[in-house]
Amino acid sequence: MKEGFCMGYKVAVASSDGKVVNTHFGRALNFMIFEVDDSGWEFVESRENRPACLNGDHSEDGLLYTAQLLSDCKVVLVAMIGPGAAQVLEQKGIKAFSLAGYIDELLDRLTNQKIKI
Repeated sequence: MKEGFCMGYKVAVASSDGKVVNTHFGRALNFMIFEVDDSGWEFVESRENRPACLNGDHSEDGLLYTAQLLSDCKVVLVAMIGPGAAQVLEQKGIKAFSLAGYIDELLDRLTNQKIKI
């Protein structure tokens, strides 16, 4: 951890390349987890996921699995998310944002409170 880095909150990011938020929530094979606070952010880990949307089908079990996988996160950054999935996350206290862009720039915006959570 960075010197003076205080515990903040965790952000889960759906990305296929580790650089850009570019993956639909229901199709994410993994989530990158970052710790964010007002002094900055840092990568913590990558978590493997069982996608809820495969072959055009939606799996309620898959959605619940993903929600549990991310239950310690406060924010999820994805390219897209359906209203049902967003509602399940919201019920667990997780705010989902459909945003496109570079991960580092979006995390900087969270750090600087330019994205309101």
